[in-house]
Amino acid sequence: MYDIIVIGAGVTGTCTARELSKYQAKVLVVDKGDDVCCGSSKANSGIVHAGYDCKPGTLMAKLNVRGNELMYQLAEELDFPVKKNGSLIVCTIKEQLGDLDRLLDQAKQNGVPGARIVQKEELLAMEPNLTPNAIAALYVPTGGIVCPFNLAIAMGENAAVNGVEFQLETEVQQINKKDGYYELVTNKGVLETKAVVNAAGVYADVMHNMVSDKKMKIVARRGEY
Repeated sequence: MYDIIVIGAGVTGTCTARELSKYQAKVLVVDKGDDVCCGSSKANSGIVHAGYDCKPGTLMAKLNVRGNELMYQLAEELDFPVKKNGSLIVCTIKEQLGDLDRLLDQAKQNGVPGARIVQKEELLAMEPNLTPNAIAALYVPTGGIVCPFNLAIAMGENAAVNGVEFQLETEVQQINKKDGYYELVTNKGVLETKAVVNAAGVYADVMHNMVSDKKMKIVARRGEY
């Protein structure tokens, strides 16, 4: 019997496992892939969002800004590469300059440090590859990029060193709620646990619907750049 089973070994699952490894608990991470970061996380854009585009006062705004701060701390602790290259939200249409002011106001309300608007001359000096049609931009110095593979590997590796078990190529086919525990039926046998963390990415709805009367559906969409 495990104390906690985490379903999914992507960025969320491995980060959760690493945090749980700080406690005296018997923890297992299962994933149907043959390694960490084989699901949704592998297709992640790798942007370390600064928090300027979140609605002020929301939990997302709070966690986005705090998560941004923690990402750079974690990179130093676990020695995975991250680049704080900053973000530029560029305006090319004069009539839309007000949108930059709105985003700057949100950034300030959310506590995003260092955000400011830069005008054309400074903007093109910062990023010469921008279109000459650029008028101004919101510059957010805390924005960055990270490789999701390196992040998940570092988190999973640290969790494993701290005692968390990993069972890969293990697909959860059914979750049965028992009296005081959960029974996970997998392609490699039955697992029992007191608690389950659902970190199954775009399949989180499938896991959720196995045990909850309140059904949900995730519709995966491919982003366009």
